[in-house]
Formats: sequence, C-alpha cells, structure tokens
Amino acid sequence: MKIIICDDQSIVRDGLEMLLKLEPDMQVVGTAGDGASAVELAAQKKPDMVLMDLKMPVMSGVEATRRIRAQFPEIKVLVLTTYADDEWVFDAIQAGASGYLLKDTPRDEVIKAIRGTAEGKTYVDPSVAGKVLRQVSSHRTQPPSNITADLTEREIEVLRLIAKGSSNKDISEQLFLSEGTIRNHVSAILAKLGVSDRTQAAVIAIQHGLGED
Repeated sequence: MKIIICDDQSIVRDGLEMLLKLEPDMQVVGTAGDGASAVELAAQKKPDMVLMDLKMPVMSGVEATRRIRAQFPEIKVLVLTTYADDEWVFDAIQAGASGYLLKDTPRDEVIKAIRGTAEGKTYVDPSVAGKVLRQVSSHRTQPPSNITADLTEREIEVLRLIAKGSSNKDISEQLFLSEGTIRNHVSAILAKLGVSDRTQAAVIAIQHGLGED
C-alpha cells in the first residue's frame, strides 16, 4: 500500500513515517508540508492513500482532499488531525475524506484504520462521530424518496448498510451475496447518486434518513 503523509509539522511526518515503516504491507512514497504539495505529490506518486492533516499553510487539508478526490477518485484520504471542531469534521467528510481520526488515536487503531480504509470501510473517531451525525441531521432537507426513486430495492439495502459503515465483505455476509455482486451494486449506487466514493454516499443516505434503524 503506497501512502503519502501530509502534515505541516516535520516531527509528526517523521513519526508517522517511522510508524508505517514497521508495517510490511505499507510504503511511504512521499511526505508534504502543506495541502498544495500534497496535491502535487498525489499526481506524481499515484498513492493508494493520503494521511491528511487539516490546518496547514498554502492550502488547507480540506481543499487538498477535495482536489485529490476530484482528480484521482481512486486515491483514499484519511484525515489525521488535532481538530475535532464540527466544521472541520463535516467539511472534510464532504470533501471526500474516507475517515477522520485524531492524532491522539492509539498506534494500533491508526494502523487498523489505514487497513480498513483501504478495504472500503469508513473510520470516524468516536469522539467526533456524534458531531458528524448532528451535522448531517441538521442538513437533512429531502425525504428518502428523492434519492431512492432511481435505486432498486437491493441497492437501497446496500446503501443503508454503507451508511452504517459496513464494508463490502460485511454487506455480502449480511445479504448472502458475493463480494463481486456487492461491488457492482456499490458502483451503481455511486453512479446514480453522482458521488465518487462510499463515504459521500453514506452522508447522503444519512441526510435522507436511510442510515437510521
């Protein structure tokens, strides 16, 4: 797994790089000290994932995330920051971040989040998860029928599970379908919703009440 680390503090970049070097399935292919550099590196290195800080000079992590995801939708962005403010959290998710972790997250959880994100799971730090849901709820403006009109019943089932953070493997086990079939459903859902990744699909689903039990 090729990874780029973006943080304006060199001590943080160095620490994360040392941490990831201990993992045999991870390779740091570049580091950046600001969002603009991260966007340039992403274009050059084509990583699988970017670990992104948010508040940085030149270009914020939110804007860098938005640009990377727009240009290279296959690259996942995992936010790792000190900021738990509602605005930062929701803006990062809307920009296309696949997860949101705080820098005091234990080492093992960071590695778990990286691997899980690569597998299609969504990781949000427990201390900010409630803020995401509150922000999403406050932006709920449309009834479920507005987005479900173009989705099949099976796609709605899959979307509900995506909104709950389930991976393709989890969904396949719950619906007794192959992972390949689930991937096809997910691709169809993203196309119909006009989004580039499952995190954005999950946000839309929750906005329309599809993530509720």
